Amino acid sequence: MFRSWDTTVLVVDDVDANRCAMGAVLSRAGHRVVPLASASAALIELDARLRAGALPDAAVVDVGLPDMDGFELCRRLKAHPGIAPMPVVHFSAAAITPHDRSRGLDAGAEAYLTVPVEPEEIQAVVRAALRGARLRHEYAARAGRLSRLAEATATLYEARCPQELADSAAAAAMLLTSGPVTGFVFGADAFLHAGGAARPDQAAETPALAVLLRRAMAGRGGVRSVLAPVPLWPPQLFGPEGARLVLARSHTDQPPVCLAVPARLPYGQETEALLSRLAQSLAVAAESLRTHAEERHIALTLQHSFLPQRAPRLPGADIALRYVPASSRAEIGGDFYTALSTPAGLLVGVGDVVGHSLDAATVMVELRHALRAYATDQHEPAALVRLLDRMLQLYHPEATATLCLALIDPATGAARIANAGHLPPLLLPGGGGASYIETRGPLLGLGLRHPPSTRIQLGPSDGLLMVTDGLIERRGTDLEVSLEHLRRAAAEAPSATEALCDALLERFGDDPEDDVALLALRLGADDRSAAVSI
Repeated sequence: MFRSWDTTVLVVDDVDANRCAMGAVLSRAGHRVVPLASASAALIELDARLRAGALPDAAVVDVGLPDMDGFELCRRLKAHPGIAPMPVVHFSAAAITPHDRSRGLDAGAEAYLTVPVEPEEIQAVVRAALRGARLRHEYAARAGRLSRLAEATATLYEARCPQELADSAAAAAMLLTSGPVTGFVFGADAFLHAGGAARPDQAAETPALAVLLRRAMAGRGGVRSVLAPVPLWPPQLFGPEGARLVLARSHTDQPPVCLAVPARLPYGQETEALLSRLAQSLAVAAESLRTHAEERHIALTLQHSFLPQRAPRLPGADIALRYVPASSRAEIGGDFYTALSTPAGLLVGVGDVVGHSLDAATVMVELRHALRAYATDQHEPAALVRLLDRMLQLYHPEATATLCLALIDPATGAARIANAGHLPPLLLPGGGGASYIETRGPLLGLGLRHPPSTRIQLGPSDGLLMVTDGLIERRGTDLEVSLEHLRRAAAEAPSATEALCDALLERFGDDPEDDVALLALRLGADDRSAAVSI
């Protein structure tokens, strides 16, 4: 309901009697009146009040002011972002034609009164102007809250781990409540992550809160708001009044998420509705994170199952290999390596299925098994590349992959290399240095023509280095620059294969955004009797 006694109205009129009469009418209606005699005085008063945060609720302005007419004053007020929401009511005893009224409304005034006018009409017009201004303010505030909710919802899906999600949710909710909020999110390991202004002591209080949140949503889906009084809720978080919990979950088989606010915090139904919507979005984002974590675990298990970390024993060469999964905040890709002994020599290679997550890891497993199967009868790298290209087209038409294969005769050093869209291999001469071997070809899975193998001659102690792009590719850095960094690092690294891999990972592999696979080979190692392929 509209209340006039908590409003302040500016009355601007250069005639003392008129100014007093208008002020008296508005005062009887319960308004606080600020009388001013000129437009310049009004501008000075409004500037001071704006800086003090005490802007009047409305202005009643005479059109015929001596220093500036009321139309121009209104235009200046409406052009100021801080003052524009204040409603303006024009009045005049001289400018009373329809043209005058149109000028006043076009200047931005909310109403136009022609004098003489009854006091009741003056009071009603001012009430209507104030009511409209307040409604516009409320709608603008609501639109602002909805906009913040939309922005907050977007930030939730940018979180890369449960802790980031809990922090983002608490920060977003604080914009809606203007008070402290704690966000709670269960991770894939059932650990409860808390984020926000008031975090519980993880060791002492989090397990009990996890039980409380699960019980509060037992057998329920959707959103629920409940009061958690002390001692159910730790008093050191929000005080002795306890907390108001807004809980949500997307499905009944999922753990709940929660936005906790102090029970003493006053907020209306609209804010509670916004919190409920935010909690729903938080539940969906949390489920997405858990699903990603589960898929990542499965993909990583596949990778480790089919990519042993122990270097193979192959006659005539020393081989070292590494597989480093992407950062825990990124998806697992389809990087792989292979090294096996064939009647034609040592077949080694490194590849990468384009894409990430479980699908890429699954295709990686099939591609690696197919390579080993084809290699029982076919040893030429270019021929193997063509076979794998047809396999992908037939069984995984949506998949593509890169691959670099090398067939090496340890006795003679003769080597043949085929490259299908992969980073070029590095030649590591026994005397030091490093250079890229020029060999190119299209990706696997495209059905394009693959060139013949590139033939090179390795010296008695020469080596090869093959890596996947996750080792060196970085956002904002040109690939050619990254390749040169790798070449220099490999040239300066120790010549022993194990030490070489360790040095490169220390140089490039800190918290990688993509999977990393490395295979380093150097000829001239002792011929160990046991031959194990991977």
